Amino acid sequence: MEASYFTRHPFAKDIIGIVIFIVCVIIGTILINTFVFRSFNVVGPSMESTLYTGDRLIVDRLPVTWAQLQNKTYIPKRGQIIVFKNPRFIQGTEDEYIVKRVIGLPGERVQLKDGRYTVYNTQYPNGFNPDDANRGEPRSPTSGAIDEIVPAGEIFVSGDNRQGNYSYDSRNGLGTIPLYDVVGPAEVRIFPFNKIRTFPT
Repeated sequence: MEASYFTRHPFAKDIIGIVIFIVCVIIGTILINTFVFRSFNVVGPSMESTLYTGDRLIVDRLPVTWAQLQNKTYIPKRGQIIVFKNPRFIQGTEDEYIVKRVIGLPGERVQLKDGRYTVYNTQYPNGFNPDDANRGEPRSPTSGAIDEIVPAGEIFVSGDNRQGNYSYDSRNGLGTIPLYDVVGPAEVRIFPFNKIRTFPT
């Protein structure tokens, strides 16, 4: 009886096994990044003093995946820190993905006056400060003045460093963010190791 090819060439069997393993790892990584979680580096001062350049975040993709499986649109919660694809991204620049805090939800009126945000909706027709529940973050007054309705299917976002032009956000040129551009909420800061923390979800 003639021996099988792999019996005669055990090295080939090892090579095929390694290739299959590498392919499985690549496919697994793609699936995890697409449907479970992704990691992002913070760049720039826009989220100080909550986040700083070099901070590494784990972003939870599961809420977005679950909404898509139900044929629904994922809407993040107000006050959450989220990562989203920059709707004004230009190829070759660094800001393809941005991290900001959710201020206004679809259909709400967002007003910025005298250094603070006020959000109006059917539940709060007299308005409320969306920062009241954010553990005192951010702490600085907010520059600028706006009064607008958040379009359907979009959200209003702001950095936590709101003085001057430190944060490029919905106040000053970025505009409101389509919900389909949201990657997901920041779940935990994993680096630097001495500043590991979770974020409200």
